[in-house]
Amino acid sequence: MASFRIAIPARFGASRLPGKPLLDIAGRPLIEHVWRRALASGASEVVIATDDERIAATAEGFGAEVCMTRADHASGTDRLAEVADLREWPDDAIVVNLQGDEPLTPPALLDQVAARLAAATDAAIATLATSLAPHEQVGDPNLVKVVTDHAGYALYFSRAPIPFDRVQGTGAAGARRHIGIYAYRRAFLRDYARLSPAPIEQCESLEQLRALWHGYRIQVADAVELPAAGVDTHADIERVQAALEAGIDGR
Repeated sequence: MASFRIAIPARFGASRLPGKPLLDIAGRPLIEHVWRRALASGASEVVIATDDERIAATAEGFGAEVCMTRADHASGTDRLAEVADLREWPDDAIVVNLQGDEPLTPPALLDQVAARLAAATDAAIATLATSLAPHEQVGDPNLVKVVTDHAGYALYFSRAPIPFDRVQGTGAAGARRHIGIYAYRRAFLRDYARLSPAPIEQCESLEQLRALWHGYRIQVADAVELPAAGVDTHADIERVQAALEAGIDGR
């Protein structure tokens, strides 16, 4: 198994769920559930990255390592770059970004994305994808689609229906949904923090497009498990709580 570290970005502010990382789910704060998923992976180190003292105090209270970061980061990737600097991780370290609102993430996916990056020595980033489920619409802008080349390297990510079937006039039946779990090489994180935002990144509001725009390669693997959706609404909290109490993964 590839050696890797996990950083969990956690912000207090959220437009729909203020204080989301600290919301109680099945007797524990949301961020603790995410942290426990990370611990169940093969990571050599798990760090919660936050700019909020309330989150830091709660995380330290349940035993997590915390890295305090600046509050002005434009993206989660920029926050990871600061964590890597503060922790003095070596340039060849593999860093997995696990979002702080994904309490049902299968640990196997964290291991998988790290292993894929370790194997793809010419890639700066690895990520995951899966086929669209029957109930998912290729035209849904909240579902990010990805198209790869024959070797699994990303050609483009979009909120639009890609690839587009010109004959049928709709998104192709074989469209793949991007799963937002990333593994980065530490050296790339240092570079990313210095890259100028890309027009396609700003247009689509997808930060991984900055890497493609500047010529970095992204390896995409088919996820070995299907992750449940993260927490964005009160309904999501109820769904996750029911899943945890039932001992299932919430898909």
